[in-house]
Amino acid sequence: MSVQVEKLEHNMARLTIEVEAAKFDAAMKKAYNKKKGSFNLPGFRKGKVPMNVIEKAYGAGIFYEDAANDIMPDAYAAALEESGLDVVSRPEVDVTQIGKGQNFIFTAEVAVKPEVELGQYKGLEVQKDSTDVSDEEVEAELKKAQEQNAREITVEDRPVQDGDVITLDYAGTIDGVAFDGGTAENQSLTIGSHTFIDNFEEQLIGLNIGDEKDVEVTFPEDYHAKDLAGKAAVFHVKVLTITEKQLPEIDDDFAQDTTEFDSLEEYKKDIREKIATGKEERVKSAMENALIEQVVEGSKMDIPDAMVDFQIDQMVDEFKQRLSYQGLTYEQYLAFSGQSEDALRESMKADALKRVQGSLVLEAIVAAESIEADDDDLKKEFEKMAQMYQMEADQLASMIPDDQKENMKKDIAVQKAVEFVLAEANVTEAAEELDFEEK
Repeated sequence: MSVQVEKLEHNMARLTIEVEAAKFDAAMKKAYNKKKGSFNLPGFRKGKVPMNVIEKAYGAGIFYEDAANDIMPDAYAAALEESGLDVVSRPEVDVTQIGKGQNFIFTAEVAVKPEVELGQYKGLEVQKDSTDVSDEEVEAELKKAQEQNAREITVEDRPVQDGDVITLDYAGTIDGVAFDGGTAENQSLTIGSHTFIDNFEEQLIGLNIGDEKDVEVTFPEDYHAKDLAGKAAVFHVKVLTITEKQLPEIDDDFAQDTTEFDSLEEYKKDIREKIATGKEERVKSAMENALIEQVVEGSKMDIPDAMVDFQIDQMVDEFKQRLSYQGLTYEQYLAFSGQSEDALRESMKADALKRVQGSLVLEAIVAAESIEADDDDLKKEFEKMAQMYQMEADQLASMIPDDQKENMKKDIAVQKAVEFVLAEANVTEAAEELDFEEK
């Protein structure tokens, strides 16, 4: 096998890979042996038709595609290793010569990791927002806990009020015609939650159990179902049940019943500490992001489009995984949102470019500062992961292949670079807003 490398503009390269005729012919023979049982020709038993007879009957190229697909992955991997290129995209492959008894030649156009000319990354200015926790924030968390522990009491002697949870039947029509998704039975709805469109919920206030009413609404212009967007609809509604939330008193008994704390003050202290921890993490992350953006702005790099496209591919895969956790497929999401795949990818482009730029400058800082991750760093990472997955760290480490461990070390080194830039930055505290009363 031989490999020729042609450097192209914007950090692209074209590999011309030539595989010996004997290897291609052997791949054709392999394809024949795999598929010969599917050919039926007069005068031959099934699976016994000679290769040359099949080629004559179906054309000389009958096994070309299978043979090429068999050869290209290994040939491409070997060519990458021989070329020494740091490829950061999927290859665009084009077959330039194929045939029995001929060398098999194909090209692979790839993006190569750009060189980065780092700008300033030490002594950058960044502002740190306040991490102070107000009494109002603590009270808001207590209110959430109170809502979560509320009891639902069946109501039969009064009409629907704001905040009630009701069940209802409804049937929607537009111009007197029913539409898909407009009908439901025993639907639960919290009044005031704005789960339903427009002022649907407000029109149910004052109805009693068993009451029926025609509720008039208008779908928003940006409604996800394009055939309903902007249209006026009428829902015939019947109230089936009414329940109200009975909130518990927020006191020591509440703390004892719903937490591991013996008093409300201990519970509040824990809430305050958790809010503070969350704020500190968000503030630190915001500072890191702001600093990396500054490094990117001051650095020079020529990023190939194929590298950004590859990042978008990864983001789409992440998005598909998140959808699966919600019980949705990617195709269902596109249909539901009325968005094309091209439009979705285009919406991810700016973020993808930002990720690529950030990754490149951080890797450049790792190299410039000789930042490394050692076995102790890797051990700490496994200990964190073990807590998350409720496993022993050693057991988890034994399940990870060595090449993946090396990739983990690279990721840890990049995170160290982020921490290095923050440690070297000039951090100023955000000025607090003060209200002065006029004298």
